[in-house]
Amino acid sequence: MEGRHIVAIDLGTSKTALTVAEINGDDVQIVYYRKVPSTGIRYSYIFSPKKTADTVRLLVEDAEKELKIKIRRAVVGMPKYSVRQEAKSGRVERNLEECISEDEINDMKRMAMDSYPLDHPESEELFGAVAQSFSNGDEIGLAENDIIGVSGEILEGNFKLFIGKKKNLRDIDITFKGLGIDVVQKYFTAETTAKAVLRNSEMENGVALVDLGAGVTSVSVYYRNIMRHYAAIPFGGNSLTSDIKTESGITEELAENIKKAFGGCMPDKLQNLSEKTLHISSGSAEANVQIPVKYLSELITARMKEIIEAVLYEIQQSGFADNLRSGIVITGGGAKLLNCANYIKELSGYEVRTGGSRNFFSAAGYENIYDYDAAISAGMIMKAKADRVPDCTAADTENPGDIPIEIENAGTGPEAAEKTDAQDAEDTVFNPKPEQTKQKNKNEKGNKTNSKDKRTDSKPPIIQWFGTLFESIGNESV
Repeated sequence: MEGRHIVAIDLGTSKTALTVAEINGDDVQIVYYRKVPSTGIRYSYIFSPKKTADTVRLLVEDAEKELKIKIRRAVVGMPKYSVRQEAKSGRVERNLEECISEDEINDMKRMAMDSYPLDHPESEELFGAVAQSFSNGDEIGLAENDIIGVSGEILEGNFKLFIGKKKNLRDIDITFKGLGIDVVQKYFTAETTAKAVLRNSEMENGVALVDLGAGVTSVSVYYRNIMRHYAAIPFGGNSLTSDIKTESGITEELAENIKKAFGGCMPDKLQNLSEKTLHISSGSAEANVQIPVKYLSELITARMKEIIEAVLYEIQQSGFADNLRSGIVITGGGAKLLNCANYIKELSGYEVRTGGSRNFFSAAGYENIYDYDAAISAGMIMKAKADRVPDCTAADTENPGDIPIEIENAGTGPEAAEKTDAQDAEDTVFNPKPEQTKQKNKNEKGNKTNSKDKRTDSKPPIIQWFGTLFESIGNESV
């Protein structure tokens, strides 16, 4: 195997997935993708590092055996739930005779994050921020690309800051430390998934991405290529399974299988399927269980209505409900549910489509990376490529630490040519500080970090403050 390899691990509520991609210049090839049932995870966060580590270990060992490599590093998704957002604005006076530069914008972004007072710094972590708009005093509501090169006596910026639980990130570190794997980056998957699933035109014209996961349903609202709102709801596919299990008196595993095989919304639109009845043998003296498919659909529809109404509430809260000209895009495992998109369209009035990852890479033999429930993994791979994450593997399993890691310079190489004007407008960062780095610099809070600090193979930068979040590659699907 040649080229640089990126390893991405999706820690989902119901499934844990490991993806390995081989990077050769602009070419990305998925060489491994496998998912197994999760253990030790609730609502997308780890509550038992030991159980989660045992599951990840099996995936790692399988990938190493199949690819004949040693996995030393990985990028990992952060929890989607228990993340709140706060508004922050900043203002600086400047030289009227000079044009606003990119360095000034970056300084303001750093200021917004450095100066935000966390309510509970002992338990909260600043996951990242999104620049919403800028002003030079005369013009307001300007995007980052528009404000650079403009003159003005002042520079003002408005930001959305995203704050999560410190323990949730620490438990990720504990999990992978026990496996001997270095977590190179932790990604906020709502953002990376959006870049993998949504078209540029959708993000420009206004769209809500709804990720229907097992334990959490998240909604991200985009307008003019900027994420304007994010929220997560602690209900998902597991809620449907639980309802089926309780009402039918069957096991959770059987309820999950029945949901996947026969579940659907809108019982009156299931056609002939609604007339069928499932006969489940108890295998004992107890009476067999009979479940009409129509009744099954009624259970699912009732629960889905609650979830959808919560999603629509968050869309209203975003303030951009009237700007979603591209409607709603649903992804995640729940998007496979029969009539799910139609039901959301009926309740919301928006146009709705289902979407998995776009064709950013080749995946011969691993086409399931394009499934709806693999969108998180695909997004992390492409984000890690854009961030030039170093090789995550070692061919020499005896002395993996002796293998040098080379990182491309940000301004050179074929990947640097992938930026587009639309991507330059991206101004999001979701890379929390590694725990070990924060401890080392606990008393150095006042020191500023240059956004161009060198990376090493074992210590990623304290934080990549802003800049291009994601590189869109290739043509959009029609």
